[in-house]
Amino acid sequence: MTARDAEKASRATVRPTAVRLGLMALPLAFFGVFFAFPVASIVSRGLKSDGQWQFGRIGEVLADPETGHVLWFTTWQAAASTALTLALALPGAYVFARFDFPGKQLLRAVVTVPFVLPTVVVGSAFLALLGHGGLLDEWWGIRLDTTVWAILVAHVFFNYAVVVRTVGGLWAQLDPRQEEAARVLGAGRLAAWRRVTLPALAPAVAAAALMVFLFTFTSFGVVQILGGPRYATLEVEIYQQTAQLLDLPTAAVLTLLQFLAVALLLAVHARTVRRREATLRLVSAARTARRPQGAGQWALLAAVLGTVVLLVLVPLAVLVLRSFDGPDGYGLAFYRALASAGDNGGTFVVAPLEAIGNSAAYGLAATALAVVVGGLAAAALTRREGRLVRGFDALLMLPLGTSAVTVGFGFLISLDEPPLDLRTSWILVPLAQALVGVPFVVRTMLPVLRAVDHRLREAAAVLGASPLRAWREVDLPLVGRALAVAAGFAFAVSLGEFGATVFIARPDSPTLPVAVARLLGRPGELNYGQAMALSTILMLVCAAALLVLERLRTDRTGEF
Repeated sequence: MTARDAEKASRATVRPTAVRLGLMALPLAFFGVFFAFPVASIVSRGLKSDGQWQFGRIGEVLADPETGHVLWFTTWQAAASTALTLALALPGAYVFARFDFPGKQLLRAVVTVPFVLPTVVVGSAFLALLGHGGLLDEWWGIRLDTTVWAILVAHVFFNYAVVVRTVGGLWAQLDPRQEEAARVLGAGRLAAWRRVTLPALAPAVAAAALMVFLFTFTSFGVVQILGGPRYATLEVEIYQQTAQLLDLPTAAVLTLLQFLAVALLLAVHARTVRRREATLRLVSAARTARRPQGAGQWALLAAVLGTVVLLVLVPLAVLVLRSFDGPDGYGLAFYRALASAGDNGGTFVVAPLEAIGNSAAYGLAATALAVVVGGLAAAALTRREGRLVRGFDALLMLPLGTSAVTVGFGFLISLDEPPLDLRTSWILVPLAQALVGVPFVVRTMLPVLRAVDHRLREAAAVLGASPLRAWREVDLPLVGRALAVAAGFAFAVSLGEFGATVFIARPDSPTLPVAVARLLGRPGELNYGQAMALSTILMLVCAAALLVLERLRTDRTGEF
């Protein structure tokens, strides 16, 4: 090899690395300033006294048997919720990906609505279904509140859409001819699926399982309402120590414990679930969806539709009915009251109805931030080589496993001095919402980006295209559907984010979840009815946004 050849090879190696580091720069800065810094500030505030670190407090909290009990229940219920969600949602992912039936787009939007509802609202809805005086109690005398089963069912309600959209988004684009070719060569239907389709879906399934586990591991509102005093996750315990007992040192230790547990989970995931994504043949989703054929496929479609009705539509119907069940019978009394701030006993300084516009504006800003930051991060992670890339991948998931209470308090105490004095700025809320939206953008786009044939990029480079142009001309057309799904998820998450927003939303600019929580926190039938009315509006706004997304997910050429 000549010196010139060696120099060219060295440049060829350095150039992709430099491009990857450039792509990582903005996401690293974003997470460093708006995630690591606030969390570190709140932990420091809790473990420092008179300028001295109080590390002895860590041993005291960890030695408490109650801490071990809370950690065990947190882990156990998260694992059980994840397994149950996968068992019920994977058939739904297949049906939405491969079957074409009337109302499919509307139903896909409906199953995503629960994911954006505030946890306090969902907890109340399931309490009406499973608790004292609920439907099960009235019909069969069965009560499931204050039991683990109520928590698990509510978690499946929340996370069903995560599996359907994350796994189904990739499944819909897998070329079915690859599986058909295996069957032509003698493999049975199950063997062909296990050897061809399942390995291709494994990254998306693993990503969905990880997201579900992280969300249930940090569950707060559902456990607090449905679990009663018997059950508490780390998130619930952090809230109790912070807001009720004002014990910041204990809350700081529990935050570190939760953070360490999530980091360990991500490390194990990176080592054991990291698989090589095959170079897949991606086709238009419209070409893979067909009408069900045969009794078996129609039975599967009926089973999935029945699951959606019982698991998703019934709880949502309870919220809608209660929003119309006024003091004088069914009507619009609660909706009319939303237009005035004076009907809420001083709960709001503005009319609750203004929360709709606030949520939409915040959601759009947060979605733009999440798509830009998450898109750059996913592009940087397309190649998996090196510990730096794997560590960066794990870093992006940490906000899903970190206490939202900690993040919210951290924003208040850390972003209060120039040049980052954002306490009175409207951008504070979208920043907090984007932190949760970025992991969804990354996890949705990454499996599809890695499935793009790298030879297409190489061909573009040979023809003189820059890395940016190659990405725009090669990757973007192939991952357009994943990008649309990612944007939809980011917007949905922004609409329903509550844990951090409740601490930083201004009194005159509440979001829909914050407004609902304020109404539920005050006694009286009027406040509760308005909370149900706002929850219904939130459902309709989300369903409309997601339905528009479904309509626009196919471009003029029919490819995504």
